[in-house]
Amino acid sequence: MVDYSRWKDIEISDDEDETHPNIDTPSLFRWRHQARVERMEEQKKEQEELERKRVEHEKKLKEARQKLEDAKKQGLDMSELSKALKSLEKEEEEINKKANELKSKEKVTPWNVDTISKPGFDKTVLNVAPKRPKDEDLPEEEREKKMREFVKAHEKELKQYGMFKRYDDSKRFLLEHPHLVGDNTANYLVIWCINLQMEEKEKLMEHVAHQCICMQYILELAKQLDVDPRACVGQFFTRIQIADAEYKTAFDDELRAFKERIRKRAEEKIKEAMKEQEEEERKARLGPGGLDPVEVFESLPQELKACFETQNIPLLQETIAKMPESEAVYHMKRCVDSGLWVPSANEGKAGGAEGDAEDVEKEEDQYAEVGGKA
Repeated sequence: MVDYSRWKDIEISDDEDETHPNIDTPSLFRWRHQARVERMEEQKKEQEELERKRVEHEKKLKEARQKLEDAKKQGLDMSELSKALKSLEKEEEEINKKANELKSKEKVTPWNVDTISKPGFDKTVLNVAPKRPKDEDLPEEEREKKMREFVKAHEKELKQYGMFKRYDDSKRFLLEHPHLVGDNTANYLVIWCINLQMEEKEKLMEHVAHQCICMQYILELAKQLDVDPRACVGQFFTRIQIADAEYKTAFDDELRAFKERIRKRAEEKIKEAMKEQEEEERKARLGPGGLDPVEVFESLPQELKACFETQNIPLLQETIAKMPESEAVYHMKRCVDSGLWVPSANEGKAGGAEGDAEDVEKEEDQYAEVGGKA
């Protein structure tokens, strides 16, 4: 049974039944409200003061009882301590009596507009979407390490996502594998697209490129909303499936531009790889003096080129003998440094055209095959 007795007497400032026509009613209402608030403040202060005294008294009472207990253990005179304890216990009774009086007074105090209701909650909880993780703040080395670890652990799942054709399949897969929704997946798909284009698998590249753009759209949506990308998977796929013409056109334009960038980057990487291979081959064929035999051969006079091309040693001797000494020494030294010409171990440095020709004739069996590296 609900007790409605508390509702019989409610103190209201603007009780019009008690106003007089000659009295300023608004002023009277304000005065009544102010008087009530002051009474409430005094009552609150009285309760706070009583609570403070009660806490202090409990502390004193506890200390007195402890002293009496210690005196009893030590066999000391306890008469003074007993009197003090009885006095404190009497004060405790007075405090409790005063507290009961205040409580009874509070019960009979009529409710008013300030006390008739109280807030049901003292805090507000908002359902906020999780914040978007920010890996860009990490050092470059740390990001690369995380990328390698991620690919190593999830490469099979990444390839599986890249091969889906229908939006519903991609959506369901990402919802079942939320750890794939992130920058690492997008980066992996970009690299995969480049490799496929370099392998001339263009159709497959275009398919994976579509999945890559879907992931990038999810990440961009999360960035705009400043939330975790995993919270945007369903929203993106729902939107792309029922997209208006403008949104679909923007998606297709971005996909087309992305595939062009992939083709261009694949071309650049092929050229870089060929250049690196040529450089490695050039370094591999460098002669003992650090010169490239191909470059040295191209720099030789036409008559010397003919000697090396035909591997005609007598003609080489004859050609060197006809050349000025300084020029012959210069070209023969470059041939030796590049490995085009391999002198015997007993041969000294080039000392002139005639000396070179004589050494060639004497040590012919010690030389490498002329023009073998040309």
